[in-house]
Amino acid sequence: MFLFQPIPWYSVLMWFGVVAGLMLLNELARSSKWMSRLLFIALPLVLTFAVWPGTAGPGSSVGTWFHWAKVYSALAGSLGFMALRYYKKLAANKFLLLFPPFILALNIMEAVIRDFQVSGLQGMVDGVMMVGGPWNIMNGIAGILNIVTITGWMGIFIGRDEKQDMLWPDMLWFWIIAYDLWNFAYVYNCVSDHAFYAGAALLVSATIPAFFLKKGAWLQHRAQTLAIWMMFVMCFPTFVDTSRFAVKSSHSPAALWTVSSIALASNIAVFVYQLYKVLKLKRNPLKEELHTDLPAFKAVAAHK
Repeated sequence: MFLFQPIPWYSVLMWFGVVAGLMLLNELARSSKWMSRLLFIALPLVLTFAVWPGTAGPGSSVGTWFHWAKVYSALAGSLGFMALRYYKKLAANKFLLLFPPFILALNIMEAVIRDFQVSGLQGMVDGVMMVGGPWNIMNGIAGILNIVTITGWMGIFIGRDEKQDMLWPDMLWFWIIAYDLWNFAYVYNCVSDHAFYAGAALLVSATIPAFFLKKGAWLQHRAQTLAIWMMFVMCFPTFVDTSRFAVKSSHSPAALWTVSSIALASNIAVFVYQLYKVLKLKRNPLKEELHTDLPAFKAVAAHK
């Protein structure tokens, strides 16, 4: 295949298994406060002291500063969103609603920095094959545009149903798709041999529920599935490295150019569209929601 080396049938089945497993655990986390506490407080505390020092140490493919930062920033997001969901006084504080966009932007910026860093790397680095080049710079710019186009955080609210999801009406399908394309390109550029699972499967596991199970809750789905995946891969790095299910990248410069070009083009398109709306509707995206005219926005906002 163009992006990857030949993919055996059992790896394809495992890909679907990873997607299903992440979605199932995400739904369990949505189901109750106690399940969220178990998954995002008790479990990582045990893993931090009893498991990760041995499985994610220096020299492993998940032993870099980025992987450790990513697992804890994903957990911080999950815990912060859990606090907003289950403690009504926090969700009523408009200043605390800055936390979701902040942790989202922080996660994107971590990856942008890593993309820029990898642009100058070649060969095996920390157990990962690096093929750095201009595509990293292109995708870093796409990530910056992805941050700039985050809008409408002042409209975040907690749903009224029993699952009390954190809903963000202004975070609509076109931004999510641009994010997915950027993030897949990031993983493909910087951890290319993990991209089959950590890129494609992980992103799909959050996008499917955001489009079909609970619209408006993409950031909550993304934080929880990312935290669960990072905890898993920090425990079992060989799953994506050397197990029979591992799928290696083609490491093709043409593929690297292609995925980064698509990511950059999609994020430029979202930026131009949102700039057009800002000018046309004379709305300030730093103070008000931008997409209130769209049916998709209204469908989520109706749950307020």
